[in-house]
Amino acid sequence: MKWLLFLTLATPAFGGYAQENLNPYDVQVNTRVIDSRIQIDASYTVPINICSAFAFLTAYESAKTIPGILESKVISRVGNKVRVYRVIEEQILFFPIELKSTIEYTEASNRLVTFEQISGDTKLYRGSWRLTPDKNSTTFKYDALVEPHSLIPSTVTEYFMKNGLRDRFELMAQKARETRASAAIGCK
Repeated sequence: MKWLLFLTLATPAFGGYAQENLNPYDVQVNTRVIDSRIQIDASYTVPINICSAFAFLTAYESAKTIPGILESKVISRVGNKVRVYRVIEEQILFFPIELKSTIEYTEASNRLVTFEQISGDTKLYRGSWRLTPDKNSTTFKYDALVEPHSLIPSTVTEYFMKNGLRDRFELMAQKARETRASAAIGCK
């Protein structure tokens, strides 16, 4: 079950709603099982500029404001590579599960951040965040491949993952919008 906690850490997820006014950030989450791995494709759009979006995305230690993330600490920064230690906690069927990981982020440009778990509680976790500006907004696109350490069938894991991710991505979109003014300070 630690896999679910890990996924919720880095990759935030959010709920889709039937009415557009209940999904103001156009949150989309798709998951599918490929062999024993789970592919996650998600996106949301926030009315902020690309510079503010990148500042929000790379404020790794601020991830602690997302429920379930107990710790998010930058442990090294060399050039465009950043290693982050994270601890997340989830309630799964009334049981608290804690998941620890060290993730290496590569900031390829102000529009792309790739990541890969270098140690932690899943067999595999890697992916990317892509930012696409459009007039007065930016779309955040998240792609990840996860292989949990679990005896639970991947299809069951994928079902619970998808439902939990929607809420996290929506919360991330809200946080990005709320922090746009402070994030813009470093923008030119």
